[in-house]
Amino acid sequence: MQPSRIKPQFQPPADWQPQLFRSNPIFSDLQQLFQPASCHDWPSPTWLNNQRNDTSFEFVANERLEQDGRYYEAYIYATQQIPTRAENYHDFFGGLIWCLFPKTKALLNQLHMQDIQQFGISPRTPLRNKLTLLDECGVIVAYRESQAATINALRQHQWQEAFWQQRATWWQQLQPVVFGHAIYEMATKPFLGLTAKCWFMPMPDAYFSWPLAKQYHYLDEQLCQHLQQPKALFAAEQLTPLPLLGVPGWYDDNQQIEFYNNTDYFRPKRNVSQ
Repeated sequence: MQPSRIKPQFQPPADWQPQLFRSNPIFSDLQQLFQPASCHDWPSPTWLNNQRNDTSFEFVANERLEQDGRYYEAYIYATQQIPTRAENYHDFFGGLIWCLFPKTKALLNQLHMQDIQQFGISPRTPLRNKLTLLDECGVIVAYRESQAATINALRQHQWQEAFWQQRATWWQQLQPVVFGHAIYEMATKPFLGLTAKCWFMPMPDAYFSWPLAKQYHYLDEQLCQHLQQPKALFAAEQLTPLPLLGVPGWYDDNQQIEFYNNTDYFRPKRNVSQ
């Protein structure tokens, strides 16, 4: 099974907690589209299969992978089946991301396999490390072209400018969308230090008034197109840090400007000397 890329000391809740999806705004999209809060116990692979619009892949119990013996990515590539561990938040969120971004997830799997076929499974190449970083920790930041200055502030770690001074523009002109399932897993117990990696995507103005499902479909199409050229993963302007709890509306404490004074979390951009 592909290892989780989250902090080793982090442990999600041991039990299924449906109230998380109603109480934590980071999960609001998932609740609106899938209503996991209505599940009284851990969702099964069958439940996940019922959430798909794209049926070119199938969720199966992880025991199939264990019995098969192939590498996780190789098994998916050969069978179009997604091994899913029981009672496991990481795999549950991974399954929902497959439902939301089926084209992009299939492309990531294909890129992993092309790289493995060329260079082998071990050691991992820089490309596979980048693919995994996006897959586990990515957050798409969809924005109107008029918000280019705010995007630059995020890239330059000008956190108060981006999160506080431009607070009113978030959600109407600037929207974060979680892509990395490890980010969702860690949001079950939010902690100072929770940091994602940004994938910035300019959007047509109409995007911000579309229904949520249409937005996700468009994001999947666009992200898949971006990644047709894997070198885009190495662009300096992508995969920059995003202190997730600074996003307006996603954490109660960030309603006060003093929250952003914590430079251990909202770190200034490193000055790289020549």
